[in-house]
Amino acid sequence: MKPEIINGANATSLKEELLSLLREQFNLRMQKGSGAVIKPHLFKRVRRQIARVHTRIRQQATEN
Repeated sequence: MKPEIINGANATSLKEELLSLLREQFNLRMQKGSGAVIKPHLFKRVRRQIARVHTRIRQQATEN
């Protein structure tokens, strides 16, 4: 998700995006555990996207 989209999103859509990213992170961990061929760079990408969404949620909470 691009920063422009994250900054323009409301709290509800950010929480939905966060849940989606957490599911994706869980699925990546399950694939790694089962020995399936995965792309290691996706772990870092998803982790950072989760951090971006968390940051924006906290920023919106302090603004209100």
